[in-house]
Amino acid sequence: MHAITSIVALGFIAYAQAHGGHDQQPVAADADWATRHMAEEHHISSFDAGSFFNLHDYDSSNQWSRDDILKTYGLKDESTRHISTQQKEDAVNKVLDLFDSDRSGTISYAEYTVGVAKGLTLPDFGFGPGHHGDDEYEYEIHHWEKYHDENTREEDLTHPEDIEHFRKHEQMEAQQERQEQMDRMPIVEANIPMKFRRSG
Repeated sequence: MHAITSIVALGFIAYAQAHGGHDQQPVAADADWATRHMAEEHHISSFDAGSFFNLHDYDSSNQWSRDDILKTYGLKDESTRHISTQQKEDAVNKVLDLFDSDRSGTISYAEYTVGVAKGLTLPDFGFGPGHHGDDEYEYEIHHWEKYHDENTREEDLTHPEDIEHFRKHEQMEAQQERQEQMDRMPIVEANIPMKFRRSG
């Protein structure tokens, strides 16, 4: 593994040591989608409608836009690329039909919390738990915490998920090195198209 891989692996080990375990609490088989999402994606077992809304109000606008709903359900994550655009749009429309009482095209904090108080729940479309963190977060919460701990050594990182995760880091490192090499190169006039050269 390259140096960046070692640094990242050591960073995860340090993170685990600093934060202790974040073991997922068991979720009842009949739990609604939001409860499962909070347990699996955020390791939160106790929450109310307001805190759920605020956690998924990504731009703090006090409104859930179509984009917010897509993101909450993980429909912007690469793991759902096999789901058609139409299915994604249908899911968003269903959520809006349930909670957008003034038909504004968004769901306000009040609409969501009042809807939940009346017994409405976010539907489970069968799309999964709703991955909406970055790669580091998703790797840590769905793989590292399940299979590794503060005693994990670099040579223990052999699961397919580990290999893929650190392969991405190596690609990013190689891309950065290429960019830095290009940035150090002098400008070669012969490579500049004639129309952009100064005449004179």
